[in-house]
Amino acid sequence: MMRIVGIGTSAGGLTALADFFRNTPSDTGMAFLVVQHLAPTQKALLPELLQLYTDMPVHEAQQDMAIQADSVYVIPSNRELRVHQYTLKLSHPGEPRGLRLPIDVLFSSLASVQNEHAIAVVLSGMGADGTLGLQAIKATGGLAVVQRPDSAEFDAMPRSAVAAGCADIVAPANELPARILAYVRRAPEKDDEQEKELKQRPPTQASLTGLDPILKLLKQHTRHDFSLYKPTTLNRRIERRMAIHGFTSLKDYTRFLADNSQEVQLLFRELLIGVTQFFRDPDVWNHLIQTALPDMLDKHPSDQTFRAWIVGCSTGEEAYSLAMAFTEALEHAAPEQDLKLQIFASDISPEAIAVARQGQYPLNIENDVSQDRLKQFFIKHENHYQIAPVIRDKVLFAQHDIILDPPFTKLDLIVCRNLLIYFDLKLQQRILPLFHYSLKPDGLLMLGNSETVGRLNHLFAPLQPKMRLYRSKPHESARHFDLLLNSFPPMSTLSKEHSVPSKKTHLPEAINSLQSAADHVLLQVYSPAAVVLNADADIVYISGRTGKYLEPAAGKANWNIHAMAREGLREPLYNALKRARDEVEPIELKGLLVLSDAGTQAVDVTIQVLREPDALKGMTMVVFRDVPTQAVASTHRKSASDAKPDSTLQIQRYQQEIESLKQQAKTSREELLASNEELQSTNEELQSANEEMTTSKEEMQSMNEELQTINTELQTKLDDLALAQSDMQNVLNSIEIAVMFLDQDLNVRRYTERASTIISLRETDIGRPLSDLTSSLRYPELQEDARQTLNTLAVSEKQIATMDDRWFSVRIMPYRRLDNVIDGVVITMFDITNTKNLESALRKRT
Repeated sequence: MMRIVGIGTSAGGLTALADFFRNTPSDTGMAFLVVQHLAPTQKALLPELLQLYTDMPVHEAQQDMAIQADSVYVIPSNRELRVHQYTLKLSHPGEPRGLRLPIDVLFSSLASVQNEHAIAVVLSGMGADGTLGLQAIKATGGLAVVQRPDSAEFDAMPRSAVAAGCADIVAPANELPARILAYVRRAPEKDDEQEKELKQRPPTQASLTGLDPILKLLKQHTRHDFSLYKPTTLNRRIERRMAIHGFTSLKDYTRFLADNSQEVQLLFRELLIGVTQFFRDPDVWNHLIQTALPDMLDKHPSDQTFRAWIVGCSTGEEAYSLAMAFTEALEHAAPEQDLKLQIFASDISPEAIAVARQGQYPLNIENDVSQDRLKQFFIKHENHYQIAPVIRDKVLFAQHDIILDPPFTKLDLIVCRNLLIYFDLKLQQRILPLFHYSLKPDGLLMLGNSETVGRLNHLFAPLQPKMRLYRSKPHESARHFDLLLNSFPPMSTLSKEHSVPSKKTHLPEAINSLQSAADHVLLQVYSPAAVVLNADADIVYISGRTGKYLEPAAGKANWNIHAMAREGLREPLYNALKRARDEVEPIELKGLLVLSDAGTQAVDVTIQVLREPDALKGMTMVVFRDVPTQAVASTHRKSASDAKPDSTLQIQRYQQEIESLKQQAKTSREELLASNEELQSTNEELQSANEEMTTSKEEMQSMNEELQTINTELQTKLDDLALAQSDMQNVLNSIEIAVMFLDQDLNVRRYTERASTIISLRETDIGRPLSDLTSSLRYPELQEDARQTLNTLAVSEKQIATMDDRWFSVRIMPYRRLDNVIDGVVITMFDITNTKNLESALRKRT
């Protein structure tokens, strides 16, 4: 399979391209497609310039042109370049000038056509064009190559690609061809028959035998087990890393991994295939917004939170897409319903989760997100889009391994798209029942377009089979307890905490045991319930029975007391814990009414910050004591009966103060509303101005890149012209003919060194009239003959003697430019002294 190398560059790219192609052999068997940011109206000179640095033929790309090996193809002006099979496709840009990303367009098409055979190179340039394209190349297993930023004239594009973590090779431009060729020679090449055979061959555990040491190293460093991933995926990704580093032996690469923890992390990231985008597969999302979600919202209780889980969320695009889809569905189906949404988005990669939490995405998401959604759900900044708080607050991101960690539960919707395709069948059959366990009855499961529930039809009913939407059946999961238990590591394999050894005493062991048992019973039965908290309010120790006051929160295990406190305790506890940090004495909360499963219970709470012993220093103890509800009620009634009635005058005074305060509050509220409207108007104007400035800046940046490109091309042309002029000057000086060039006014334009020995000429005489020059020629009619030649275009040739008895053949002819315009005259003076002397001698003899 012929490999196609896509090369992207913008400002300052000609130097990098020259370095690249100077060091590229002409017989690599690869084709090279070059995309540069060009001015829409400027004819590209790049093909002619690149031809100076390579022996491969350089073509300007044309529609439906066949791609040949060992050839270079350059994008024309005001076009986008794509690859379809082995032909070039050109199209007009869909975006306005300044927002075009032609490099991403080429790289994305390469990724879809060549898959793991694709190679993409980012060279010097401004902006971030090429980064998303490299991510697409890397996701399909291709090679992503970037010029080292400090070696580039403009480092913005290379830095963007490196910062995105999608660069396999980073080196100066002149070293990149050798690195690419080394990778291609070592990369495993499989023909179509081999690929077909590998896909049809059932995966077996034996096929992973050679990878066992690598998988153990990965598990040791990352805790994640890849042994149940598909062998073909593992082999392809590991072989790719081996080719990048030049290893041909799996044992050598394993030893390299053992000594290089950084490579272990890079291989770990390589195996985490983070392919995602906003609203991927639009038909599925449209059905979800228009049909599936409205049906679920109609049946969902308004006082309960709608809970969803995005499994393998990568950098968050799919999680935010679901939040936007939910908002749109709610606006159309039930605009008056105030239904809360909580999305749990999890992924195994900490880097991906960090990007997702930040919620910042490049400007080219405009290709996937409509303008209406961009305005409603995003905030546009100079170089990126920021997810709006109304969407960001709906999503909770967490690092989570679906194989190792417990699942989220009581869910209405699970979205797991194109994750199961990387697992073998055995692991899929363990994960899908886990999803059924996590979903509520009639909950919705959304899979990728290449995934199905297989034979688990007793757990899931197809809602839209082509769109991979399934409804959870109300099936007893207990019948599949073996699958659920096998979804987690058995407790026996987990490391256990060792108990703290107590100090030995001189009492017999039986007495020690009796005393410990008695103390335990007394503490559990008769002492009040209490918990010890760390500085983050997480429970680290529990004494007695706390179930009436605390309960585990639904979802992932959370031992924070604020999450576990029952209704009636949460707010008082939160305020008291903040106060307790600065208090020496315990804080007492009296008669709090706590809502439990058995009803309402009155509770006294004591909060004390512990300052000794050292083991408990800085921790907080919270003690709960039940109080009879009747006592609390009688206390409240007694307090009310003891209160003396206020006098009528005092009541009137209070009423007047209340009315006055109401009036003040009303006035303040009106002023605040007016100020808020003004601020909102100002904010809208500033936002509009900011958008205009951002657009203008992008256009200016694009124009600057184009001007840089044109300037570089013109500078190269000037260098070529200067070289040609030097060549001509050397040719003229090397012949024994004196030449002088005059313009239309018979002023000196150029002359050779030989001419300066006949006519008094110096460098300062350039531009002087011929009539001002002195000459050794006995030719007073020289200027008149030159004028006659300029007027009649007739060539004049005469033999003229000099003051020192030399003879010259003086020829005057028109100066004709390449465009056939007469622009002066050329005077040549050839020395014929020897010929004249010979002629004179022959005459004397005769």
